[in-house]
Amino acid sequence: MNGRVLIVDDDGDMCTELERMLVRRGYEVVTRQQADEAFELLSTEDFDVVVTDVNMRGMNGIELCDRIAQNRRDLPVILITGFGSMDTAIASIRAGAFDFITKPFNAEQLLRAIQRAMQMQALEAEVKRLRRDVSEYRQFPEIIGQSAPMQRVFDVIDRVAESDATVLITAESGAGKELVARALHKRSRRAAGPLIAVNCAALPEALLESELFGHVKGAFTDAKTARKGLFAEASGGTLFLDEIGEMPLGMQAKLLRALEERTVRPVGGANEIPFDARIVTATNRDLESLVDEKRFREDLFYRVNVVHIEVPPLRSRGNDVLLLSQFFVDRFAKRHGKTVTGFSGEVAGKLLAYSWPGNVRELQNAIESAVALTRFSELVVDDLPTKIRDYRASHLVLAGADPTELVTLEEVERRYISRVMEALAWNKTDATKVLGIDRSTLYRKLERYQIVDPKSST
Repeated sequence: MNGRVLIVDDDGDMCTELERMLVRRGYEVVTRQQADEAFELLSTEDFDVVVTDVNMRGMNGIELCDRIAQNRRDLPVILITGFGSMDTAIASIRAGAFDFITKPFNAEQLLRAIQRAMQMQALEAEVKRLRRDVSEYRQFPEIIGQSAPMQRVFDVIDRVAESDATVLITAESGAGKELVARALHKRSRRAAGPLIAVNCAALPEALLESELFGHVKGAFTDAKTARKGLFAEASGGTLFLDEIGEMPLGMQAKLLRALEERTVRPVGGANEIPFDARIVTATNRDLESLVDEKRFREDLFYRVNVVHIEVPPLRSRGNDVLLLSQFFVDRFAKRHGKTVTGFSGEVAGKLLAYSWPGNVRELQNAIESAVALTRFSELVVDDLPTKIRDYRASHLVLAGADPTELVTLEEVERRYISRVMEALAWNKTDATKVLGIDRSTLYRKLERYQIVDPKSST
Protein backbone atom coordinates (compact mmCIF):
# COMPACT_ATOMS: atom_id res chain seq x y z
CA MET A 1 0.00 0.00 0.00
CA ASN A 2 1.39 3.41 -1.03
CA GLY A 3 -0.58 5.39 1.54
CA ARG A 4 -4.01 6.38 2.82
CA VAL A 5 -5.91 9.17 1.05
CA LEU A 6 -9.14 10.94 2.06
CA ILE A 7 -11.15 12.25 -0.92
CA VAL A 8 -13.70 15.00 -0.17
CA ASP A 9 -16.09 16.08 -2.95
CA ASP A 10 -19.86 16.58 -3.03
CA ASP A 11 -19.88 15.11 -6.56
CA GLY A 12 -20.31 11.36 -6.02
CA ASP A 13 -19.16 10.50 -9.55
CA MET A 14 -15.91 12.45 -9.04
CA CYS A 15 -15.31 10.64 -5.73
CA THR A 16 -15.79 7.28 -7.46
CA GLU A 17 -13.51 8.22 -10.37
CA LEU A 18 -10.70 9.46 -8.11
CA GLU A 19 -11.04 6.45 -5.81
CA ARG A 20 -10.81 4.01 -8.72
CA MET A 21 -7.75 5.77 -10.12
CA LEU A 22 -5.87 5.84 -6.79
CA VAL A 23 -6.76 2.26 -5.80
CA ARG A 24 -5.27 1.07 -9.10
CA ARG A 25 -2.03 2.81 -8.08
CA GLY A 26 -1.91 1.05 -4.71
CA TYR A 27 -3.47 3.65 -2.40
CA GLU A 28 -6.12 2.98 0.23
CA VAL A 29 -8.92 5.49 -0.33
CA VAL A 30 -11.82 6.74 1.82
CA THR A 31 -14.36 9.19 0.37
CA ARG A 32 -16.73 11.70 1.95
CA GLN A 33 -19.20 14.02 0.19
CA GLN A 34 -19.51 16.57 2.98
CA ALA A 35 -16.59 18.55 4.45
CA ASP A 36 -17.88 18.49 8.01
CA GLU A 37 -18.15 14.67 7.90
CA ALA A 38 -14.59 14.49 6.55
CA PHE A 39 -13.28 16.75 9.32
CA GLU A 40 -15.03 14.63 11.97
CA LEU A 41 -13.49 11.48 10.47
CA LEU A 42 -10.00 12.96 10.89
CA SER A 43 -10.45 12.94 14.68
CA THR A 44 -10.69 9.13 14.71
CA GLU A 45 -8.69 7.94 11.69
CA ASP A 46 -5.24 8.65 10.25
CA PHE A 47 -4.58 9.65 6.64
CA ASP A 48 -1.47 10.58 4.73
CA VAL A 49 -3.11 13.13 2.40
CA VAL A 50 -6.47 14.90 2.04
CA VAL A 51 -7.67 15.73 -1.50
CA THR A 52 -10.68 18.05 -1.49
CA ASP A 53 -12.71 20.01 -3.99
CA VAL A 54 -12.98 23.75 -3.29
CA ASN A 55 -16.59 24.38 -4.29
CA MET A 56 -18.90 22.27 -2.13
CA ARG A 57 -22.24 22.79 -0.44
CA GLY A 58 -21.94 23.77 3.22
CA MET A 59 -18.33 23.99 4.37
CA ASN A 60 -16.17 24.51 1.27
CA GLY A 61 -12.71 23.07 0.60
CA ILE A 62 -10.77 26.18 1.66
CA GLU A 63 -12.62 26.29 4.99
CA LEU A 64 -11.91 22.56 5.48
CA CYS A 65 -8.24 23.12 4.66
CA ASP A 66 -8.04 25.98 7.17
CA ARG A 67 -9.57 23.85 9.94
CA ILE A 68 -7.21 20.95 9.17
CA ALA A 69 -4.21 23.32 9.24
CA GLN A 70 -5.24 24.57 12.68
CA ASN A 71 -5.77 21.09 14.14
CA ARG A 72 -3.54 18.77 12.09
CA ARG A 73 -0.58 20.78 10.80
CA ASP A 74 1.21 17.58 9.81
CA LEU A 75 -1.55 16.52 7.36
CA PRO A 76 -1.09 17.89 3.80
CA VAL A 77 -4.17 19.07 1.91
CA ILE A 78 -4.44 19.23 -1.90
CA LEU A 79 -7.19 21.51 -3.21
CA ILE A 80 -8.98 20.94 -6.54
CA THR A 81 -11.02 23.65 -8.22
CA GLY A 82 -12.64 24.34 -11.55
CA PHE A 83 -11.93 28.06 -11.16
CA GLY A 84 -8.22 28.77 -11.25
CA SER A 85 -8.43 32.43 -10.26
CA MET A 86 -5.70 34.32 -8.45
CA ASP A 87 -8.06 34.97 -5.52
CA THR A 88 -8.69 31.24 -5.10
CA ALA A 89 -4.96 30.49 -5.25
CA ILE A 90 -4.18 33.12 -2.61
CA ALA A 91 -6.99 31.85 -0.37
CA SER A 92 -5.62 28.29 -0.71
CA ILE A 93 -2.14 29.37 0.32
CA ARG A 94 -3.46 31.32 3.29
CA ALA A 95 -5.50 28.30 4.37
CA GLY A 96 -2.30 26.23 4.43
CA ALA A 97 -2.88 24.04 1.35
CA PHE A 98 0.06 21.92 0.24
CA ASP A 99 -0.90 22.12 -3.44
CA PHE A 100 -3.57 23.60 -5.71
CA ILE A 101 -4.80 21.82 -8.88
CA THR A 102 -7.09 23.33 -11.47
CA LYS A 103 -9.63 21.29 -13.46
CA PRO A 104 -9.36 19.72 -15.92
CA PHE A 105 -6.36 17.73 -14.70
CA ASN A 106 -4.96 14.31 -15.63
CA ALA A 107 -4.19 11.40 -13.34
CA GLU A 108 -0.44 12.00 -13.40
CA GLN A 109 -0.83 15.57 -12.10
CA LEU A 110 -2.78 14.40 -9.07
CA LEU A 111 -0.50 11.42 -8.44
CA ARG A 112 2.60 13.62 -8.52
CA ALA A 113 0.99 16.05 -6.09
CA ILE A 114 0.06 13.22 -3.71
CA GLN A 115 3.57 11.73 -3.89
CA ARG A 116 5.16 15.12 -3.18
CA ALA A 117 2.78 15.67 -0.27
CA MET A 118 3.62 12.28 1.25
CA GLN A 119 7.36 12.86 0.80
CA MET A 120 7.04 16.24 2.49
CA GLN A 121 4.97 14.73 5.30
CA ALA A 122 7.67 12.07 5.83
CA LEU A 123 10.36 14.76 5.98
CA GLU A 124 8.32 16.82 8.45
CA ALA A 125 7.88 13.75 10.65
CA GLU A 126 11.61 13.04 10.45
CA VAL A 127 12.44 16.63 11.39
CA LYS A 128 10.21 16.37 14.47
CA ARG A 129 11.76 13.06 15.47
CA LEU A 130 15.28 14.43 15.08
CA ARG A 131 14.35 17.55 17.06
CA ARG A 132 13.31 15.25 19.89
CA ASP A 133 16.41 13.09 19.48
CA VAL A 134 18.73 16.10 19.71
CA SER A 135 17.21 17.14 23.04
CA GLU A 136 17.64 13.59 24.36
CA TYR A 137 21.02 12.85 22.76
CA ARG A 138 23.46 11.32 25.20
CA GLN A 139 25.53 8.53 23.56
CA PHE A 140 28.43 10.70 22.40
CA PRO A 141 27.77 14.33 23.44
CA GLU A 142 30.92 15.39 21.56
CA ILE A 143 29.73 13.88 18.26
CA ILE A 144 26.21 14.01 16.85
CA GLY A 145 25.26 11.03 14.69
CA GLN A 146 22.98 8.01 14.48
CA SER A 147 23.83 6.65 11.01
CA ALA A 148 25.39 3.22 10.50
CA PRO A 149 28.78 4.69 9.42
CA MET A 150 28.93 6.76 12.61
CA GLN A 151 27.86 3.82 14.76
CA ARG A 152 30.94 1.98 13.44
CA VAL A 153 33.09 4.94 14.46
CA PHE A 154 31.54 4.95 17.95
CA ASP A 155 32.16 1.21 18.26
CA VAL A 156 35.88 1.59 17.51
CA ILE A 157 36.16 4.52 19.92
CA ASP A 158 34.60 2.46 22.71
CA ARG A 159 36.82 -0.54 22.01
CA VAL A 160 40.12 1.32 21.82
CA ALA A 161 39.59 4.19 24.27
CA GLU A 162 40.96 2.37 27.34
CA SER A 163 44.15 1.23 25.60
CA ASP A 164 47.24 3.32 24.91
CA ALA A 165 47.42 2.19 21.27
CA THR A 166 48.35 4.93 18.80
CA VAL A 167 45.32 5.94 16.72
CA LEU A 168 45.22 7.38 13.20
CA ILE A 169 42.02 9.31 12.37
CA THR A 170 41.39 9.95 8.67
CA ALA A 171 38.64 12.10 7.20
CA GLU A 172 37.96 14.86 4.73
CA SER A 173 38.39 18.41 5.98
CA GLY A 174 35.54 19.50 8.21
CA ALA A 175 34.29 15.99 9.00
CA GLY A 176 35.16 16.09 12.71
CA LYS A 177 38.60 14.54 13.26
CA GLU A 178 39.32 16.59 16.38
CA LEU A 179 35.92 15.71 17.87
CA VAL A 180 36.81 12.02 17.53
CA ALA A 181 40.17 12.66 19.20
CA ARG A 182 38.39 14.42 22.09
CA ALA A 183 35.92 11.54 22.44
CA LEU A 184 38.83 9.08 22.61
CA HIS A 185 40.50 11.14 25.33
CA LYS A 186 37.34 11.60 27.44
CA ARG A 187 36.68 7.85 27.45
CA SER A 188 40.26 6.85 28.24
CA ARG A 189 41.89 6.22 31.59
CA ARG A 190 43.82 9.43 30.86
CA ALA A 191 40.68 11.60 30.85
CA ALA A 192 41.83 13.49 33.97
CA GLY A 193 45.06 14.44 32.19
CA PRO A 194 45.51 17.11 29.51
CA LEU A 195 44.48 16.84 25.86
CA ILE A 196 46.97 18.89 23.86
CA ALA A 197 46.43 19.46 20.13
CA VAL A 198 48.91 20.78 17.58
CA ASN A 199 48.43 21.40 13.86
CA CYS A 200 51.51 19.99 12.15
CA ALA A 201 50.77 21.96 8.98
CA ALA A 202 50.70 25.33 10.74
CA LEU A 203 54.36 25.47 11.85
CA PRO A 204 57.68 25.39 9.93
CA GLU A 205 59.90 22.40 10.65
CA ALA A 206 62.31 24.13 13.09
CA LEU A 207 59.49 25.67 15.09
CA LEU A 208 57.49 22.42 15.06
CA GLU A 209 60.46 20.50 16.51
CA SER A 210 60.83 23.03 19.31
CA GLU A 211 57.06 23.01 19.93
CA LEU A 212 56.90 19.22 20.20
CA PHE A 213 60.21 18.39 21.90
CA GLY A 214 61.03 21.63 23.72
CA HIS A 215 64.37 23.43 23.78
CA VAL A 216 67.15 24.32 26.19
CA LYS A 217 68.20 27.84 27.03
CA GLY A 218 70.36 29.30 24.26
CA ALA A 219 69.40 26.64 21.68
CA PHE A 220 68.64 29.45 19.21
CA THR A 221 68.54 33.25 19.19
CA ASP A 222 65.21 33.74 20.94
CA ALA A 223 65.62 30.83 23.39
CA LYS A 224 66.18 33.00 26.46
CA THR A 225 64.78 30.31 28.76
CA ALA A 226 64.36 26.55 28.58
CA ARG A 227 60.95 25.26 27.54
CA LYS A 228 59.56 21.76 27.72
CA GLY A 229 57.70 20.58 24.63
CA LEU A 230 54.17 19.35 24.09
CA PHE A 231 55.19 15.69 24.43
CA ALA A 232 56.25 16.39 28.01
CA GLU A 233 53.29 18.67 28.72
CA ALA A 234 50.89 15.95 27.55
CA SER A 235 52.28 13.35 29.96
CA GLY A 236 49.43 11.65 31.76
CA GLY A 237 47.08 12.66 28.96
CA THR A 238 46.77 12.68 25.16
CA LEU A 239 48.79 14.42 22.46
CA PHE A 240 46.81 15.02 19.28
CA LEU A 241 48.93 15.57 16.17
CA ASP A 242 46.56 16.97 13.55
CA GLU A 243 47.43 17.08 9.82
CA ILE A 244 50.34 14.69 10.30
CA GLY A 245 50.42 14.12 6.54
CA GLU A 246 51.84 17.66 6.15
CA MET A 247 54.81 17.00 8.46
CA PRO A 248 58.21 17.49 6.71
CA LEU A 249 60.23 14.31 6.09
CA GLY A 250 63.07 15.39 8.38
CA MET A 251 60.65 15.90 11.23
CA GLN A 252 58.99 12.55 10.48
CA ALA A 253 62.24 10.72 11.30
CA LYS A 254 62.50 12.50 14.66
CA LEU A 255 58.86 11.78 15.45
CA LEU A 256 59.34 8.08 14.63
CA ARG A 257 62.27 7.85 17.03
CA ALA A 258 60.28 9.58 19.78
CA LEU A 259 57.36 7.17 19.35
CA GLU A 260 59.60 4.10 19.38
CA GLU A 261 61.80 5.17 22.31
CA ARG A 262 59.06 6.99 24.27
CA THR A 263 61.60 9.77 24.88
CA VAL A 264 62.31 13.16 23.31
CA ARG A 265 65.45 15.24 23.06
CA PRO A 266 64.88 19.01 23.39
CA VAL A 267 66.40 21.19 20.68
CA GLY A 268 69.98 21.97 21.71
CA GLY A 269 69.86 19.44 24.54
CA ALA A 270 72.02 16.40 25.18
CA ASN A 271 69.70 14.31 27.35
CA GLU A 272 66.63 12.25 26.49
CA ILE A 273 63.45 13.09 28.44
CA PRO A 274 60.81 10.35 28.85
CA PHE A 275 57.15 11.13 28.25
CA ASP A 276 53.93 9.29 29.08
CA ALA A 277 51.29 10.48 26.61
CA ARG A 278 48.86 8.62 24.41
CA ILE A 279 49.42 9.65 20.76
CA VAL A 280 46.48 10.29 18.44
CA THR A 281 47.15 11.53 14.90
CA ALA A 282 44.85 12.74 12.13
CA THR A 283 45.01 13.67 8.46
CA ASN A 284 42.82 14.50 5.49
CA ARG A 285 45.47 13.12 3.16
CA ASP A 286 45.81 9.61 1.75
CA LEU A 287 48.91 8.50 3.68
CA GLU A 288 49.34 5.28 1.70
CA SER A 289 49.60 7.31 -1.49
CA LEU A 290 52.08 9.66 0.18
CA VAL A 291 54.13 6.60 1.16
CA ASP A 292 54.11 5.42 -2.47
CA GLU A 293 55.23 8.89 -3.53
CA LYS A 294 58.05 8.88 -0.92
CA ARG A 295 56.51 11.90 0.83
CA PHE A 296 55.65 10.05 4.03
CA ARG A 297 57.84 7.49 5.78
CA GLU A 298 56.50 3.96 5.53
CA ASP A 299 57.85 3.01 8.97
CA LEU A 300 56.15 6.03 10.54
CA PHE A 301 52.91 5.19 8.74
CA TYR A 302 52.80 1.75 10.37
CA ARG A 303 53.79 3.25 13.73
CA VAL A 304 50.91 5.76 13.82
CA ASN A 305 48.38 3.47 12.13
CA VAL A 306 48.07 0.90 14.91
CA VAL A 307 44.32 1.58 15.11
CA HIS A 308 42.61 3.34 12.22
CA ILE A 309 39.38 5.33 12.60
CA GLU A 310 37.90 6.55 9.33
CA VAL A 311 35.32 9.30 9.86
CA PRO A 312 32.75 9.20 7.03
CA PRO A 313 32.01 12.33 4.98
CA LEU A 314 28.72 14.04 5.76
CA ARG A 315 27.24 13.13 2.35
CA SER A 316 27.35 9.42 3.29
CA ARG A 317 25.73 9.85 6.73
CA GLY A 318 22.07 10.04 5.61
CA ASN A 319 19.74 11.64 8.14
CA ASP A 320 22.65 12.68 10.35
CA VAL A 321 22.52 15.83 8.20
CA LEU A 322 19.13 16.68 9.72
CA LEU A 323 20.17 15.65 13.23
CA LEU A 324 23.19 17.95 13.04
CA SER A 325 21.11 20.72 11.48
CA GLN A 326 18.68 20.68 14.40
CA PHE A 327 21.60 20.67 16.83
CA PHE A 328 23.07 23.76 15.13
CA VAL A 329 19.67 25.49 14.97
CA ASP A 330 19.33 25.11 18.75
CA ARG A 331 22.90 26.30 19.33
CA PHE A 332 22.76 29.39 17.12
CA ALA A 333 19.21 30.39 18.05
CA LYS A 334 20.40 30.58 21.65
CA ARG A 335 23.63 32.36 20.71
CA HIS A 336 21.88 34.99 18.58
CA GLY A 337 18.87 35.37 20.88
CA LYS A 338 16.32 34.26 18.27
CA THR A 339 13.22 32.08 18.73
CA VAL A 340 14.00 29.63 15.93
CA THR A 341 12.87 26.09 16.77
CA GLY A 342 13.67 24.09 13.62
CA PHE A 343 13.19 24.01 9.86
CA SER A 344 10.54 23.08 7.34
CA GLY A 345 10.29 19.78 5.48
CA GLU A 346 11.25 21.58 2.27
CA VAL A 347 14.46 22.79 3.95
CA ALA A 348 15.12 19.22 5.10
CA GLY A 349 14.83 18.06 1.48
CA LYS A 350 17.37 20.66 0.34
CA LEU A 351 19.79 19.76 3.13
CA LEU A 352 19.59 16.05 2.28
CA ALA A 353 20.08 16.66 -1.46
CA TYR A 354 23.24 18.79 -1.11
CA SER A 355 26.63 17.04 -1.34
CA TRP A 356 28.40 18.95 1.52
CA PRO A 357 31.98 19.13 0.18
CA GLY A 358 32.90 21.07 3.34
CA ASN A 359 31.25 18.45 5.55
CA VAL A 360 30.05 19.32 9.07
CA ARG A 361 31.97 22.59 9.11
CA GLU A 362 30.10 23.75 5.99
CA LEU A 363 26.75 22.63 7.44
CA GLN A 364 27.43 24.52 10.66
CA ASN A 365 28.23 27.68 8.70
CA ALA A 366 25.09 27.30 6.54
CA ILE A 367 22.77 26.85 9.53
CA GLU A 368 24.30 29.76 11.44
CA SER A 369 23.78 31.98 8.40
CA ALA A 370 20.19 30.78 7.99
CA VAL A 371 19.36 31.34 11.67
CA ALA A 372 20.83 34.85 11.52
CA LEU A 373 18.81 35.73 8.40
CA THR A 374 15.44 34.12 9.07
CA ARG A 375 12.37 36.13 10.05
CA PHE A 376 10.36 33.07 11.08
CA SER A 377 10.29 30.54 13.90
CA GLU A 378 11.27 27.83 11.39
CA LEU A 379 13.95 28.08 8.70
CA VAL A 380 12.52 28.26 5.18
CA VAL A 381 14.26 27.54 1.87
CA ASP A 382 14.95 31.23 1.18
CA ASP A 383 17.06 31.37 4.36
CA LEU A 384 19.56 28.85 2.99
CA PRO A 385 22.75 29.87 1.15
CA THR A 386 22.20 30.09 -2.61
CA LYS A 387 24.46 27.17 -3.50
CA ILE A 388 22.45 24.85 -1.24
CA ARG A 389 19.07 26.28 -2.25
CA ASP A 390 19.85 25.90 -5.99
CA TYR A 391 21.93 22.72 -5.82
CA ARG A 392 21.47 20.11 -8.54
CA ALA A 393 23.31 16.79 -8.25
CA SER A 394 25.80 16.23 -11.04
CA HIS A 395 25.75 13.06 -13.09
CA LEU A 396 28.47 11.26 -15.00
CA VAL A 397 27.57 11.48 -18.71
CA LEU A 398 29.45 8.89 -20.75
CA ALA A 399 27.72 9.57 -24.06
CA GLY A 400 24.77 11.58 -25.26
CA ALA A 401 21.86 10.54 -27.44
CA ASP A 402 23.52 12.25 -30.42
CA PRO A 403 25.58 9.62 -32.33
CA THR A 404 28.29 12.25 -32.85
CA GLU A 405 28.78 12.31 -29.07
CA LEU A 406 29.61 8.61 -28.80
CA VAL A 407 33.07 8.09 -27.30
CA THR A 408 35.67 5.35 -27.26
CA LEU A 409 35.93 2.78 -24.48
CA GLU A 410 39.19 4.44 -23.46
CA GLU A 411 37.42 7.79 -23.07
CA VAL A 412 34.68 6.13 -21.02
CA GLU A 413 37.36 4.76 -18.67
CA ARG A 414 39.09 8.13 -18.43
CA ARG A 415 35.84 9.91 -17.54
CA TYR A 416 34.85 7.29 -15.01
CA ILE A 417 38.21 7.29 -13.22
CA SER A 418 38.11 11.11 -13.13
CA ARG A 419 34.62 11.05 -11.63
CA VAL A 420 35.60 8.47 -8.99
CA MET A 421 38.70 10.43 -7.98
CA GLU A 422 36.64 13.62 -7.69
CA ALA A 423 33.89 11.90 -5.66
CA LEU A 424 36.46 10.40 -3.24
CA ALA A 425 38.36 13.68 -2.77
CA TRP A 426 41.41 12.12 -4.47
CA ASN A 427 41.86 9.37 -1.91
CA LYS A 428 43.71 6.80 -4.00
CA THR A 429 43.32 4.04 -1.42
CA ASP A 430 39.54 4.33 -1.55
CA ALA A 431 39.62 4.70 -5.34
CA THR A 432 41.36 1.33 -5.77
CA LYS A 433 38.54 -0.31 -3.79
CA VAL A 434 35.80 1.34 -5.88
CA LEU A 435 37.53 0.69 -9.21
CA GLY A 436 38.59 -2.84 -8.29
CA ILE A 437 42.23 -2.35 -9.34
CA ASP A 438 45.53 -2.34 -7.46
CA ARG A 439 47.49 0.80 -6.62
CA SER A 440 50.12 0.39 -9.34
CA THR A 441 47.42 0.02 -12.00
CA LEU A 442 45.66 3.14 -10.72
CA TYR A 443 48.89 5.14 -10.86
CA ARG A 444 49.52 3.97 -14.45
CA LYS A 445 46.03 4.99 -15.54
CA LEU A 446 46.23 8.38 -13.83
CA GLU A 447 49.50 9.03 -15.61
CA ARG A 448 48.24 7.68 -18.94
CA TYR A 449 45.09 9.79 -18.93
CA GLN A 450 46.87 12.78 -17.33
CA ILE A 451 44.30 12.90 -14.52
CA VAL A 452 45.68 15.29 -11.90
CA ASP A 453 44.30 16.49 -8.60
CA PRO A 454 43.59 20.21 -9.27
CA LYS A 455 44.62 21.07 -5.71
CA SER A 456 48.11 19.63 -6.25
CA SER A 457 48.87 22.19 -8.93
CA THR A 458 47.89 25.22 -6.88
